[in-house]
Amino acid sequence: MNTTAMSPLTVTPLGFGPDLKNATLDPLNETACENWKEIHHLVFHVANICFAVGLVIPTTLNLHMILLRGLLTIGCALFIIWATLYRCALDIMIWNSVFLVVNLLHFIYLVYKRRPIKIEKELSSLYKRMFEPLHVPPELFQRLTGQFCNIQTLKTGQAYAAEDKTSVDERLSILLKGKMKVSYRGHFLHNIYPCAFIDSPEFRSTQMNRGEKFQVTIIADDNCKFLCWSRERLTYFLESEPFLYEIFKYLIGKDITNKLYSLNDPTLNDKASKKIDRQPSLCSQLSVMQMRNSMASTSDSEDGLQMFLRGTSSASSLLTGPAERLP
Repeated sequence: MNTTAMSPLTVTPLGFGPDLKNATLDPLNETACENWKEIHHLVFHVANICFAVGLVIPTTLNLHMILLRGLLTIGCALFIIWATLYRCALDIMIWNSVFLVVNLLHFIYLVYKRRPIKIEKELSSLYKRMFEPLHVPPELFQRLTGQFCNIQTLKTGQAYAAEDKTSVDERLSILLKGKMKVSYRGHFLHNIYPCAFIDSPEFRSTQMNRGEKFQVTIIADDNCKFLCWSRERLTYFLESEPFLYEIFKYLIGKDITNKLYSLNDPTLNDKASKKIDRQPSLCSQLSVMQMRNSMASTSDSEDGLQMFLRGTSSASSLLTGPAERLP
């Protein structure tokens, strides 16, 4: 009797059998590049050159941000052309389209900020004489003169301020055209010429004390035009602009000094006043403020005026005397 050897039946789950046909050993380094692909189109390389040039522009260059954004915009546009025409890669085209929009918007904004600021013809001489030498940007000057001030006119003989009547709290003005004369109870003190503050001593002396009146009379000697700020709004604006606040402190102090020299020499004309560029001292500022705000308290106005003029003249001679004696 022949007995047949029964081999045990092995059941293999479906789909989990060994695939001997495809069971080949993978190379250890399957990322190694054996065959390099051909070089991409020239558009691809030009786009990368734009990126590289934009990134190496030194920040010390005045227009470096505009040049950077412009080159990045050109590079993204070239990448879109390359991805669309030569690569047919939708994802590359979409991403570079996003980058193109972002850089283009930045580029337009930066160019807009660099646009030339047109200053009104009536204010151009004021800017060139007073603010441009102190490096005030045109856009900042335009903000200063374009929001809370206006240009006003006075005809010959009209009064800008009357002593003991006009409040000093309302405005601050700069003369643009014409000439004004300042007097105290009928006594001529000095003239005011274009590109000079009209009421700088009052502005400085009443920063801490409000509600005071002009102690002098200011009358238009010619047909005058002046730039007038609302004092309250100007003060708030200067508090938000520290740089411009310091500029105003200097200009007002310098203007007070010029008025002091005009008191010592009433014949001082506009050309001579342009040459006075000294830093205002505390002594000179107090002297002019004393003149405009303290002479009213003198019992005899004639004697008080002469005493003040005599005192300022002697002080001026002390200041100029040593200089004149130098060889």
